[in-house]
Order: sequence, then C-alpha cells, then structure tokens
Amino acid sequence: MSEKIGEIENFYSKISVCVLDITSGSVNIGDKIAIKGSTTDFEMTVESMQIDRADIESASAGQKVGLKVPERVRPGDEVFKV
Repeated sequence: MSEKIGEIENFYSKISVCVLDITSGSVNIGDKIAIKGSTTDFEMTVESMQIDRADIESASAGQKVGLKVPERVRPGDEVFKV
C-alpha cells in the first residue's frame, strides 16, 4: 500500500457518494485509490469528484471532496493512493 491521503467523513447511500477529508498529498481524476476499514476493503479509479456540487479535476490536503464510490463506505475508513 502506498501513502494515506485521508479518511471518509460521511457516506450518502442513495447517491453512493462519500465525503473524503484529504489530510495529505493530493487526488486527481484517474488516480487509483484504495479504501480500507473494519468492513471495507476495495480499490477504485477516481472518476467523479466535486466540491460544493462543482466538478473538479484535482484536490489537495485540507480539502473535503465528494467522491462517487461503487460500494458502501463508512466514516473513519482510511483512503490510500495506490
């Protein structure tokens, strides 16, 4: 596994979107990330990212972004750049 970039802050099941609090590094459209927690463990490619309902291409430490995810995630799950 590579660097930890942040943690999941919230998850909205109806739209399958999570809020990622980026604590270090950056994340860009097309990056491969891994989400791991007590019951969560999968990898995905970032295809959609938003801040305040506006599409963005990249985000860095200190920002909170909405990410479309293929599976349920939970607050506290850790996110790593692969």
